[in-house]
Amino acid sequence: MRRPNGGAGAVNVDVLVVGSGGGGMTAALTAHASGLDTLVVEKSHHFGGSTALSGGGIWVPGAPAQRREGYTPSAEGVVKYLRQITGGQVSEARIRQYVDSAPKMMAFLEQLSDWLQFVWKPGYADYYPELPGGSELGSTINVPPIDLRALGEDEQRLLQPLALAPRGIWLGPKELRSFYQVRQSWTGKAVLVKLVWRMIRARVFDERVAAIGQSLAARLRLAMKERGIPLWLDAPMTQLTTDADGSVTGAVVIKDGAAQQINARRGVILATGGFDHDLPYRKEHQSVVDHDWSFGNPAATGDGIRAGQQVGGSTDLLDEAWWFPAIQWPDGRLQFMLNERMMPSQFVVNGAGKRFINEAAPYMDFGHAMIEGQKSGVTHIPCWLITDHRSWNRYVIAGHLPLPKIPGAPVPTGRKVPQDWLESGVVKAASSFEELATKIGVPPAQLGDTAARFNELARTGHDDDFNRGDSVYDNYYGDPTLPNPNLHPLGKPPYYAFRIILGDLGTSGGLRTDEYARVLRPDDTVVPGLYAVGNTAAALMGRSYAGAGATIGPAMTFGYVAARHIANEIRTAPSESTSQRR
Repeated sequence: MRRPNGGAGAVNVDVLVVGSGGGGMTAALTAHASGLDTLVVEKSHHFGGSTALSGGGIWVPGAPAQRREGYTPSAEGVVKYLRQITGGQVSEARIRQYVDSAPKMMAFLEQLSDWLQFVWKPGYADYYPELPGGSELGSTINVPPIDLRALGEDEQRLLQPLALAPRGIWLGPKELRSFYQVRQSWTGKAVLVKLVWRMIRARVFDERVAAIGQSLAARLRLAMKERGIPLWLDAPMTQLTTDADGSVTGAVVIKDGAAQQINARRGVILATGGFDHDLPYRKEHQSVVDHDWSFGNPAATGDGIRAGQQVGGSTDLLDEAWWFPAIQWPDGRLQFMLNERMMPSQFVVNGAGKRFINEAAPYMDFGHAMIEGQKSGVTHIPCWLITDHRSWNRYVIAGHLPLPKIPGAPVPTGRKVPQDWLESGVVKAASSFEELATKIGVPPAQLGDTAARFNELARTGHDDDFNRGDSVYDNYYGDPTLPNPNLHPLGKPPYYAFRIILGDLGTSGGLRTDEYARVLRPDDTVVPGLYAVGNTAAALMGRSYAGAGATIGPAMTFGYVAARHIANEIRTAPSESTSQRR
């Protein structure tokens, strides 16, 4: 049995968690609740990781929040669904562990703290709802909004999104869909009124309400504080430590400018995220990546993955990321392209001026299509979303609200495309498809043919070329007033082209793990004492994406699984006394 390293000044704990995102904080809460002395260390000055920057969804089929609403997906059906979308890339044992443990994780958190509240609002379908086991109702679980003043001094330590909305501007997941229909429905207009009222309340009462990922990260941190679990910020891990047989016994962490030995008697759980912002490392494994276009945590540079490799861990899927088409503005700010790809009167073309995918497809599929297309020799990175002036005045596009010009509004409004957008080159405008083609560098005749073909299909109501609109998922952010929410002909000019780049939510390849989140060597043996969760581990989703929250769901679940496994290992170790265990 391995023994902890001694040494003057060393800190001794049962479990060391490296990283403070959703996976790391869930692991810490689970370990502590199991009676284990637990420490969380975080390299940056802020906690929350990519979870804090996310939409905050947690994909958990069979969660208690679903069951309370009378809906329980078939566990075997979910296994079949995951088996099919991962295509043999992920072991059956890991899939079954997830399907079994994810609902238990959520039930555990709900029982642990009043801060940890979860809700399910049906309607946001799984990303492949037509497949066996897929759900049209969806399995994305969310948390309610929270006033960040509850964090006290930790409010300033919560990782903030790069593009901060004005105080009081926050939307719940279901409100977002309605908001995108501000011109199509009274519900959308009601959400707009809510936003104005929230801004007023924030100014009058100094409210600092946050939703989605900010709320999830805040709530997990509040639960940690409630239970007295220590979190060290500005404490990067520099290496893992091992004993003579290769078992991981702890880590060296920089604390207050000095190296600090942390001895972990029972295990180390790596939850450091991916290598989102290590561009040389990304280019080594992802040749198509030439720019740092990741929405992931700025501190995610692959530390945990490399540390795991140094002690014998193997890796998988390093060529993958959670791809997400995006716009990059001249100041470097990135913006998702989500609802725009589901708008009726638009299509996306490559450098040859041709459509190449169902534009409303799940973002991972869209990203893969861009990558494969780029490899063919035809430019797909960037590609261009083509739309018309009617759509500009009817739908939310790139953050522009289709409302009369509102002086001082926090987002663009009015009938004209902002001049700085046009001057930046991110958006092009023209009075004909031929002129637009010249501006974006695609063959004019081909773009004209593509537009004519798209309009012909839109008039029939079915996309025979790419089946856009056939899936319930496609329809979600479409126009519900149309027979096919995703199809309508482009009308009169001017026409606009929006430049789409290949962004991502973070990398999704990492250390290979088993169904208990234990890190595996190349020969499939376990690195004793070492666990990896979240984007530090090779994705449970393989090269696919089951539904909204399919990154955070596995991160939190396997954080829970890892901590439970450590606790169970202690309970089943016959050679140790209680005093030795602590």
